[in-house]
Amino acid sequence: MKKFTFLLFLFVSYQIHAQVPALSSSEIYQGIKKLNVLGSVLHIAAHPDDENTLMLSYMSKDQLVRTGYLSLTRGDGGQNLIGAEQGYNIGVIRTQELLGARKIDGAQQFFSRAYDFGFSKTRKETLNFWDQDKVLGDVVWMIRKFQPDVIITRFPPDPRAGHGHHQTSAYLAEEAVKLAADAKAYPDQLKYVKTWQAKRLVWNTFTPGFTNKKPEGEKNPFISTEIGGYNPILGKSYTEIAAESRSQHKSQGFGSSPVRGERIDYFLHKEGTPAKKTLFDDVDITWNRVSGSQKVQSLVTEAIKNYEIANPSASVPSLLKINAELNKLDTANIYVKAKKQEICDLLAQCVGLFFETNPNEFSAVAGDLADIKITVVKRSPYPVKLTSLRWTGIKSDSALNLALGSNEMNTFSIKAHLPESLQTTQPYWLEKPIDKGIFQIDDQQDIGYPENRPETKTDFVFEIDGQKFSYTRSWIYKFTDPAIGEIYRPFEIRPAVTTNINEPVFIFANTAPKMLTVMVEAQKPHVKGEVKLDLPKGWKSQPAKAEFDLTEKYQEQNFSFTITPPAKNEEAVIKSVAVVDGRTYDKSIRTINYRHIPSQTLFPPAESKLAKLDVKTTVSKIGYIAGAGDDVPMALRQMGCTVTMLSESALSKDLSEYEAIIVGIRAYNTENRLAYYQEKLMDYVKNGGTMVVQYTIPARLLVKQIGPYPIQLSAERVAEEDAEMRFLKPDHQLLNYPNKITQKDFNGWIQERGLYFAADWDKTKYEAIFSSNDTDESLKEGSVLYAQYGKGHYIYTGLSFFRELPAGVTGAYRLFANMISVGKK
Repeated sequence: MKKFTFLLFLFVSYQIHAQVPALSSSEIYQGIKKLNVLGSVLHIAAHPDDENTLMLSYMSKDQLVRTGYLSLTRGDGGQNLIGAEQGYNIGVIRTQELLGARKIDGAQQFFSRAYDFGFSKTRKETLNFWDQDKVLGDVVWMIRKFQPDVIITRFPPDPRAGHGHHQTSAYLAEEAVKLAADAKAYPDQLKYVKTWQAKRLVWNTFTPGFTNKKPEGEKNPFISTEIGGYNPILGKSYTEIAAESRSQHKSQGFGSSPVRGERIDYFLHKEGTPAKKTLFDDVDITWNRVSGSQKVQSLVTEAIKNYEIANPSASVPSLLKINAELNKLDTANIYVKAKKQEICDLLAQCVGLFFETNPNEFSAVAGDLADIKITVVKRSPYPVKLTSLRWTGIKSDSALNLALGSNEMNTFSIKAHLPESLQTTQPYWLEKPIDKGIFQIDDQQDIGYPENRPETKTDFVFEIDGQKFSYTRSWIYKFTDPAIGEIYRPFEIRPAVTTNINEPVFIFANTAPKMLTVMVEAQKPHVKGEVKLDLPKGWKSQPAKAEFDLTEKYQEQNFSFTITPPAKNEEAVIKSVAVVDGRTYDKSIRTINYRHIPSQTLFPPAESKLAKLDVKTTVSKIGYIAGAGDDVPMALRQMGCTVTMLSESALSKDLSEYEAIIVGIRAYNTENRLAYYQEKLMDYVKNGGTMVVQYTIPARLLVKQIGPYPIQLSAERVAEEDAEMRFLKPDHQLLNYPNKITQKDFNGWIQERGLYFAADWDKTKYEAIFSSNDTDESLKEGSVLYAQYGKGHYIYTGLSFFRELPAGVTGAYRLFANMISVGKK
């Protein structure tokens, strides 16, 4: 092993490319075959998990065309089966799940600026929430930038698509395919891209159960394509690849098993020139579309013919000849650029290059030193030289002329100076607040990127037979877990200090003070300063500030503040602020950690919501059965309740000590233990207990009956968060005790009224409390059902308390307090 040490402390900034995993010899062969294909297809839908992963796999790995998926949103409004994250936090998770899926099916991933605000029933509602001009402009931008020959939508632009976002994705795609070719449309984009006319846009229609049946009742022409074939080079069918890709959507619970055999998809013509046989009819996807490229095509054909499966490095001379010919062509041509990058990546694979940069810690602060180790190894006998390295923190390239030995590890230990100008590693689309359903992204060229282009990276320049090739890799921390093995974690730039308030919402039922805790965490050694609370007028804090002196990196210190609310009811926002050397730090830190995605660290504002309101409860001891993940227990504690999470062990014991038992969202879909304890829970109610069951989806129910009497659940919902709530039983205890519920309590709800309402129930036993509906729809009465059973009380609710309570919606607190108090008058 050769070891080199550099002590250089200068800096530079440039763009990053993702590290490419090592490929098998057959995958390299597949990549060489792709060099002769110059077609492209862009798939467009609304959310993560909307995409047809089978179609993407087929296009990328069978047709070998450049394939992309544009998801208008990051899935911020969906449910979460693996944790309690909501809003943009679940959007961050689903972004990474999509990237994991694309690594499997071979497509590229893109996004617009649209924020997923939850279920919408119409295109009109969707476009009223989003800024139509901006989202349409983003679709135009991606068409111009990606230059697809064929555009494929997943949905039709009408109610058949169901979700309003689905309808909108197809509508905007059809509008954008025309505008992308018009120089008068979004002319500012033309500083970076040119107009583009796709050959056609089609709708990838679907049939129930994927039964290969032709679409019925369609006037437009359509073609059929068998996309479920087997690829002997990869040793998998496209259905198998698609199932692996689909299974990355773990937060949605979309683990999939491959269905082997014939799978025919249909593509209905929508815009452009209709196809007669294949999607690429009348599209030349050979090198003929690039002027002067005849020799390139013949060289690629020869490389394919002469490929040695047991010796990929034997293809290096052919790849170098192809690269030399590409350099003679128009390098601004999108396909010349793409194929040069493919050649560059294939050469690294053929000669067995592995190279990366690993810091000795997973984070640092801008302006500080970072100890990094660069490693390079060539795992083939083909001669390669490492001619230079350039990393964040060096002014100029480090000149080298290092001949790499076969399978010889080369390491470079470096103290890199991190520029003060480095930005905190916050997802770029979250740097500014969401505005009218749109992520605020100032730089046009950033739009579409799935994640940050990291600022800490290393450039590697290798020379192969006189030709030089440059590769850029981000810094990445790695460590070994005794149970799992090697784990990689993205390297982060953090602020010098962060502060976290211990709860997102604080509820004050009276003027009695409450204690709030602020955790101060040092992100570098020797951080000394003070922490204080930024309070609105009328609210008081004791003490006014506290001093901290943290000597070690990642050291934490908690500070308690007593908060006294004003006499009148009021909602406010409190912020925690740290001051170090005269500089103010107002960011908190949140790390999202799941094994199926890289860890993601966010730095949202260090703030919480305060609410002084009139809310009363008559119970204090609550048992909670967790479901798919929510923060309702936190809200219950804010109302003064003692909450015990009911594990299987706790459920097996006497339940009579609990004044109410609450079942978390989708617990009857996810918690197998409930099948064994349902009878016991019903006995608890019968003997005088109160049980509140939050929404459950009708599919995959683990019990025959979720309540004491028959209830039939459905997918019915009220998506308009401001829909009128009509009181069907105005004198019912749920609306009057201990809190008098009024229409005012339904102000300020977020995303929706509720979901998965009951559709039918035993009308002699259950009482419906509310009716509501979305615009132009029939009334729905299944949002809250109450039944007395024996001595106790049972409630099923589809109202979205799991969203409203963590968001500090005060009326939701008052209504939920009535539900848990129904057994105590």
